[in-house]
Amino acid sequence: MNPQQTGLAYDKITHLWQRDSFDRTNGIAQHKRALAFAKNRGNALDIGCGCTGRFIDLLIEENFTPVGIDVSVEMIRLAKQRHPNVPFYCQDICELEAVEQYDFVTAWDSIWHVPLNEQRQVMTRIVRSLKPQGIFIFSFGGLDKEGEHQNTAMGPEVYYSTLGTNGYLSLLIELSCVIRRLEHGQASDTHTYIIVEKL
Repeated sequence: MNPQQTGLAYDKITHLWQRDSFDRTNGIAQHKRALAFAKNRGNALDIGCGCTGRFIDLLIEENFTPVGIDVSVEMIRLAKQRHPNVPFYCQDICELEAVEQYDFVTAWDSIWHVPLNEQRQVMTRIVRSLKPQGIFIFSFGGLDKEGEHQNTAMGPEVYYSTLGTNGYLSLLIELSCVIRRLEHGQASDTHTYIIVEKL
């Protein structure tokens, strides 16, 4: 399953994030932890921004100038409605060649849709888009080993992959990043996130 197919799947389920019952605090506490490490307040990139705008709101409150990208056309359409003055682009992160440098990058619940054979290249490009002392926060499937799978938990079939916890750590260290925080979910939950700073 390629990212374009993932985007088409998400086009069909935007209502899941528009419900009154959607938890808009999801990921906010973790982002506040990441922002506490940020030394500069310049450009910020929200990868897989979705349609809720909750991280965009937080970045604006923190005096960043945010940009959002998502592979779903419908997510981007809704994001533009919510924040008409913020640039949003329908973009496959696997094909993105960043022209800007960022002080802060977030990829919450999005990196795990990158095909396994492209994970290292995508992560490398993201880190290279960071300015020195830039902060990167992302969530991933915190398995012991790399792997990939597809499921229909949200309705349409969606693809997931991970380098595994040690795979991400070793790659980020190789890319001259300092690990500022790593937190794993509950015992039955493999949802994990990392905050890194680029040296």
